[in-house]
Amino acid sequence: MSNVRDFGAAGHGRLDDTEAVLHALADGDGLLSFPPGTYLISRTIEVDLARRGRFAVEGFGGTAKIVMAGPGPAFHLIGTHDKTADPTGFKPGVWTSQRMPTVANIEIEGRHAAASGFLLEGTMQATFEGVLLRELVDGIRLHGRARNLLVSHCHIHNNRGVGIFLDRVNLHQAIVTGSHISYCRRAGIQIVGSEIRNLQICGNDIEYNFDPNEHDSADISIDSTADGSSVREGTIVGNTIQAKYSPGGANVRIVGRNARQNHKAGMFTISDNLIGSQEINVHLVACRGVVVSGNVIYSGHRRNIELEGSRNIVLASNSFDHNPDYGERELCTGVRLAESHDCTLTGCILHDCQAGQHTVAGVLPLAREALLEIVRCQRINVSGCQVLDGQPYGILVEGSSLVSITGTSVLETRTEKKTRAAIRLRGEGRSNLVATNILARGLDDSITRDDGFEARLAENVEV
Repeated sequence: MSNVRDFGAAGHGRLDDTEAVLHALADGDGLLSFPPGTYLISRTIEVDLARRGRFAVEGFGGTAKIVMAGPGPAFHLIGTHDKTADPTGFKPGVWTSQRMPTVANIEIEGRHAAASGFLLEGTMQATFEGVLLRELVDGIRLHGRARNLLVSHCHIHNNRGVGIFLDRVNLHQAIVTGSHISYCRRAGIQIVGSEIRNLQICGNDIEYNFDPNEHDSADISIDSTADGSSVREGTIVGNTIQAKYSPGGANVRIVGRNARQNHKAGMFTISDNLIGSQEINVHLVACRGVVVSGNVIYSGHRRNIELEGSRNIVLASNSFDHNPDYGERELCTGVRLAESHDCTLTGCILHDCQAGQHTVAGVLPLAREALLEIVRCQRINVSGCQVLDGQPYGILVEGSSLVSITGTSVLETRTEKKTRAAIRLRGEGRSNLVATNILARGLDDSITRDDGFEARLAENVEV
């Protein structure tokens, strides 16, 4: 154990302890130990794992704080692992001297506009546990090739950029669990231009990651639009993911290459989460093979879920809702599928707010034509759902073919009717089926259909 005090660190936050920390790194045993206190550093502590050997930072149960008073990351960990996680592929030096660099039980605080927490490159089994990162640009940033990242029981709070940033990284086997990631302005967790496999985001509180003055912030943001990037084989399970409205914002956003190459983002499960209060709660663009199941998804300013150019998407057993406790401060809900195909919506409840429109002061007007919109899609199945209090329509199907709506209740529970029709079939379409549903007769009818829209209507019950 290399106690930085033994190498000259003052630890009272007034003198620059950079040289003392570098001295402990160079001449110590590889475990940088920070006793209780505040340690001021003014430049990045660069750790070359191939030269340094096994490395860890320990902060005595969270009683120590490092203040980064200069630009860049407080710590830059550089490894040389360029293989997979297969044990037979390890270079001997990586396993003996570079495996599992660990940061535990310490706080990093930024006191420079360009200060960040950790930058990792070429690492194997990097582990963060019990770490507090705040008032930084990015908390933890990975770049280049890496394997087996573990972030557990951390607090990543109030940062100007991203909490956990996977930036043009080739990373397999990553777990983020049991952590609180909040108030990071660009994103809580962000992936850009990367190749990712086996990503697990489980059991976290990820909330209020938004910037009211900027566009496209998100709690979880995955962008696979760059050439060579793909993010597949992941799960987002058992989290609370909540925010406040920001322009173009989302709680969870996954964006693939394009509608033709939508396999570059997908093979994901988004299950058993509480997700709410952003412009779009779940936004999937050019994705393939995503299952969204067992979630409570509420108060989307624009939509609860919006699919664009996606395929093989399953939306199952979700509750899309609003919060009645808000009274006259309600937000509408809604699901939209556009230019997508081979998707299933089953066993879900979609319940609009009582007003049928936004009643929150200052919110952008709602541009929505139904509680469930299926627009320019093919091979969409809607079954066993409840669609309640939609306005102006419960379900809109426009310019779509091979859409099946069966065993679904499209009803109005409001005393004053606001629904024009339970189902609106608009434009042209072919080989569609609307059968064995329970449909409310709205102000116009239970079903309204344009002449060019081909659909078989069978055994529907009108109430």
